[in-house]
Amino acid sequence: MSADGRTLAAVDLGSNSFHMVVARVRGDGTDFEILDRLKRPVRLRDGLGETGNLSPEAQARALGCLGLFGQRLAGLPREDVRAVGTNTLRRARNSLPFLVRARKALGHKIEVISGREEARLIYRGVAHELTGEGRRLVVDIGGGSTELIVGEGTAPLELTSRELGCVSWTHRHFARGRITPKAFTRAVTAAQLHLQDGLSPLRALGWQQAVGSSGTIRAIGKVSEALGCGEDITPAGLAKVRDAVLACGSSDRLKLEGLSASRAPVFAGGLAVMCAVFDAVGIQRLTPARYALREGVLVQMLGRLQSEDPRDGSVRTFANRTGVDLAHSLRVAETALALFDQVEGPWNLTRHRHRPLLRWAALLHECGIFVTHNGHHRHGAYLLRHSDLPGFSRADQAALGTLVLCHRKPLTMRKVEAAYPGRPQPILQLAILLRLAVRLHRSRSERALPELRLSVHGNTLRLGMDRQYLTAHPLTAADLEEEQAELRSSSITLELP
Repeated sequence: MSADGRTLAAVDLGSNSFHMVVARVRGDGTDFEILDRLKRPVRLRDGLGETGNLSPEAQARALGCLGLFGQRLAGLPREDVRAVGTNTLRRARNSLPFLVRARKALGHKIEVISGREEARLIYRGVAHELTGEGRRLVVDIGGGSTELIVGEGTAPLELTSRELGCVSWTHRHFARGRITPKAFTRAVTAAQLHLQDGLSPLRALGWQQAVGSSGTIRAIGKVSEALGCGEDITPAGLAKVRDAVLACGSSDRLKLEGLSASRAPVFAGGLAVMCAVFDAVGIQRLTPARYALREGVLVQMLGRLQSEDPRDGSVRTFANRTGVDLAHSLRVAETALALFDQVEGPWNLTRHRHRPLLRWAALLHECGIFVTHNGHHRHGAYLLRHSDLPGFSRADQAALGTLVLCHRKPLTMRKVEAAYPGRPQPILQLAILLRLAVRLHRSRSERALPELRLSVHGNTLRLGMDRQYLTAHPLTAADLEEEQAELRSSSITLELP
C-alpha cells in the first residue's frame, strides 16, 4: 500500500508551548505537506514547583490543550500519531500520573524523550527544510532546555542538551519581572557556565552555517529585523535587541515590534541564553528556521513508513558494542515473533508497537553478558535503561529493560510493575513469549525447531509441538517444565505437550 496521501500528526509537549502539526504524505513517501498547525502557550514549566511536582493549575492548562488537540486527531490511527514530551516532563516527579490523564485527553500515547533524542529530532526537522552542502550548527532554545547539534546533511554528528531554557531562565533571573542590566549580565554569565563543559567536540567539528529553531529564536529574529538589523541574528543585532529589552525595564513593558504578547513574559530569559550561546560557541550569524522538533518527529515517522526505523540501527549498534551473539539472538527473535503472531489477537497486542519491542528485546536479551554472565539479565536491564539509544523514548527503553530483566528467574506482575509501572500487562505477556523462545533455544543449536503452536484460553497457555522432539531433547523438555513452574507465580498456567 502506497503511503502517498496518508495523514500523519506530531504533537510536541514543550515546557513553554504545546504544538501540533498535521501533514499529508506525498510522492514516494519521503516528504510531506503541512495541512494544519495548532499551538497553545501552556507554560507547563511555570507549574513545576520547588517540590518538582506539576501544579494542578499547570496540569489543567495542559489537559485542556490536549483535549483540543485530541478533537483534531479524532479518527487517525494510533500508528499515524506520535506525541512527545520534553524537558519539564522529564523533570516532573509526578509526570506518570499526569501522563495517564494526558493520554486520555489526547486520545494517543505520549512518549517522554531524552534530551539527546530531542536534539536528534530537532536536527532532523531542521535538516529536512534546508538545502545545500556542508556542516551546520543547529541551536534550539526551548522552555526548559537548550539543544546544540552539529551535523552534515540529514545526519547529526555531535549533539548536547543543557538544562536551561526561556522559562526556567526567566524564573531564575527575572522572577519578579524586572529586567535590569545587572540581572541580565548575571543571567548570561550563569548560562555560559552551564554551556562551557562539553562544547569542545562541537567546536572541533566546525560548521559552515548556523541555524536556529524554536519560538525564542524566531522571536529574536523578528525583533532584530524590526530594529533594522535583518532577520538573521548577528552579535550586533543581538546587542540591539538586548538594549531594547533593557530599555523596557520589565516583562510587563516589553512592547517590541515583532514580539508577541504570549512570548513577552519569557523573552528575557531566552534572550540571555541566546547571548550566552553566541559567546560560548562563537556564532557570527544564525538564520532562524521554520521547522523544529515536531517536524523532526514527522520525518522519523516517514522513515518508519519506509521501514527505515532508526531504532533498528540503534539495536544493531548496541548489540555489536556489547558483543551479543547475533546469530543466536536472531533465532530467539524469530521464535518469539512466531509465538507472538499466534496470541496477538487474544492478548490484544499490537503489531506496530509490541511486535518490534519483542524483537528488539530478543536481539538484546544477552547484552548484559558484556558486564558478566552472573545476573546478566539485571545488567542488561540497567544498560538498556541508561544507554543512549537513538530513536527510543524513555518509555521504550524502560520497556526493553523490563523485558530483558524478566527473561530469567521467576516472573510476577509485581516484578514487572516495579520495573515498568506504565501499562505492565502487555509487558508481562511479551516477557512470557521471550522466556519461552529463550528456553526453546537453550542448546544454542542452529537446527530448526519443530512447528510450534501456542493458544490462549483465559489464563492458560497451551504449547503444542512434536512430542518426539522433546523426547529426543530432554534438556528442552526439562527447561519447559521449569518454565511451567516459574510461570505459576504470574498466574499463568502453561500446558505442555
